[in-house]
Amino acid sequence: MDWSIQQVAKLAGTTSRALRHYGDLGVLPPSRVGANGYRYYDERALVRLQRILLLRELGLGLPQISAVLARETDERRALEAHLEWLRGERERIGRQIAAVTGTIRGLEEQEELMAEKMFDGFDHTQYKHEVEQRWGAEAYARSDAWWRGMSDDDRRGWQERAAALSRDWAAAAEEGADPASEQAQELARRHVEWLRGIPGTPAADRGDIAGYVTGLADMYVADERFARNYGGVDGATFVRDALRVYAERSL
Repeated sequence: MDWSIQQVAKLAGTTSRALRHYGDLGVLPPSRVGANGYRYYDERALVRLQRILLLRELGLGLPQISAVLARETDERRALEAHLEWLRGERERIGRQIAAVTGTIRGLEEQEELMAEKMFDGFDHTQYKHEVEQRWGAEAYARSDAWWRGMSDDDRRGWQERAAALSRDWAAAAEEGADPASEQAQELARRHVEWLRGIPGTPAADRGDIAGYVTGLADMYVADERFARNYGGVDGATFVRDALRVYAERSL
């Protein structure tokens, strides 16, 4: 049994264009191509696609994924190893859920909150030292005060906006969009406007905006923690190149 490219895209929550891009790079070749030129994928190809998507969630770019797939040919063993990682993540997220649930229960019942349990599974200051080193203690303090001063709805809205931007960047990269295209440049404009909304940054203070944006763009590629937000190194490289074009044209 096999599935058409449209069926696979729908099942995997991706796009036909992204699947064709995977095929063109040799990461996910179709199992067969019909007389009409349509691409079809069998069960083994679906297993390979599952591994590709799992590795992308770890922040790996397509060249790295291709190397991993070539090296780790025992699919069952590779999936078992990834399953262990997923279970560890589930345990960590479960601890966060329990901590938040306990906080809500305490607030509803007006009980004394257990501070030592509220942040189990969290590391809410992990970037403090790094931000202070890069942009100064004042920048961190202003941004931290801004964040803490938000209402829950405002904070949730900001997070949703950031997540939507990351998803749109990753999707455009997977589809093979040109960094200088209208699509990519609109994403770059949204990205800069998003940065301008964060107090304490040069973008918000109307300082060296172009230098700040291109510097951040380089960091997205160099630091895998940031690259992960854009689908891995390949996605972050696309974001960097698009932001560089935008900075040169518009900042």
